[in-house]
Amino acid sequence: MKRARVAYAGAIHEATPLQPGDGTAGLELEDGRRLAESQVVWLPPFEVGTIIALGLNYADHAKELAFAAQEEPLIFLKGPGTLQGHRGQTRRPQGVKFMHYECELAVVVGREARRVGRERALEHVAGYCIANDYAIRDYLENWYRPNLRVKNRDGATLLGPWFVDAADVPDPGNLALRTYVNGELKQQGNTRDLIFDISYLIHYLSAFMTLSPGDVILTGTPEGVVNVMPGDEVACEIDGLGRLVNTVVDDAVFGR
Repeated sequence: MKRARVAYAGAIHEATPLQPGDGTAGLELEDGRRLAESQVVWLPPFEVGTIIALGLNYADHAKELAFAAQEEPLIFLKGPGTLQGHRGQTRRPQGVKFMHYECELAVVVGREARRVGRERALEHVAGYCIANDYAIRDYLENWYRPNLRVKNRDGATLLGPWFVDAADVPDPGNLALRTYVNGELKQQGNTRDLIFDISYLIHYLSAFMTLSPGDVILTGTPEGVVNVMPGDEVACEIDGLGRLVNTVVDDAVFGR
């Protein structure tokens, strides 16, 4: 099942996608009202706990950035202010030289996980969604990555549009990812190329921290990142999970 969280008419609602043949792309609220995507404000599609992100988790992306692949996961945390939903706007600060998207599979924890073996790790997954985790290369200091200005920027991490139940994603280790900028395909990859796969990440993390329902693991991005500018529309797709769209805007939109 796919479901979203949206704001409409002064309230937050759970919504599901309209089925093919319903006549228009859009969504249906739990009370039966049918709306176009543009009529609602999209939120992250689940109540988000701790945001755990991976850097350099595809060998081709590490090579693209001239970094060696890591021998153990390169992990950092993100604050709640980084998040927004589908169709949001992400600010490109004035004067930066290189800002890029990162299309990622987001893994949502559904059951508490503490010292979990790899063979049972996926039992702790509630579902999946798409993430787009923007970065500004100007602020990158070294291979270790953030530096808060790179990965903890307000509104620079998109989650959505749908939360998809784990039961509906039979093989999360073989999902194609694609990113389009203004309709032009710029990035392609597949989760089978993750250096540290989902089972390993849950095993590794739960060895030293308790994972709780709502925690989300952003698993990294493949090669193919390009500079994006104000006015660009960026669309990230992952097989079976939907299409996460947002727009890059300049400082003036936010009064800066």
